Amino acid sequence: MKIAVFGAGGRIGSRIVYEALNRGHDVTAIVRHPENYTLIHDHLKVAKGDLFDAQDVETSAFDQDAVVSAYSNTRGAPASTIAELPIPLINGLKQAHVKRLIIVGGAGSLQVPTGGQLVDTPNFPAEYKSTALAHRDALKLYQNEKELEWTYISPAAEIAPGERTGKFRVGGTQLLTDDNGKSFISMEDYAIAVVDEIENPTHIREQMTVAY
Repeated sequence: MKIAVFGAGGRIGSRIVYEALNRGHDVTAIVRHPENYTLIHDHLKVAKGDLFDAQDVETSAFDQDAVVSAYSNTRGAPASTIAELPIPLINGLKQAHVKRLIIVGGAGSLQVPTGGQLVDTPNFPAEYKSTALAHRDALKLYQNEKELEWTYISPAAEIAPGERTGKFRVGGTQLLTDDNGKSFISMEDYAIAVVDEIENPTHIREQMTVAY
């Protein structure tokens, strides 16, 4: 398949690129500064693009089978940019006539056993709250989208670099925890889940989650 990854230089985006390449897909890594992107592979193209510009999205997504949005505001951009992203992204994909979209989402919108969403629980870390709320606002915009075949993939409550095990659980809108109440997924296994969903779509126009 031809897969374009926006945010390919980020921690999660780069792992999605590796996973897709290792499975034999043709990947276009779309970054703001191609000169800083160092990965070289026979099935990899590197392109300059801005997710917040619908024309850039259209150009980058043209002739792709699927597009992954792995945007993160970790480089100093305000959390509000996460909620601003869906409109130019959706418009650009429609202009490019690309229907399949995978969004690297947040965990804050997942339902918890006590009722409500994770971001609204009393012990939710204050330093992540604005980002989590912006992710939730973005999810609402995707949920209103009826033409694109989008999938919003929420990680576990905690996601970090780790092992690629290939052994994890897949869920829907409920937060997944282990027997000790911990909710965790490695970035490597999260990337597996993203490419799995591209290859075998099972959550069209749905939110899903992965955790151990």
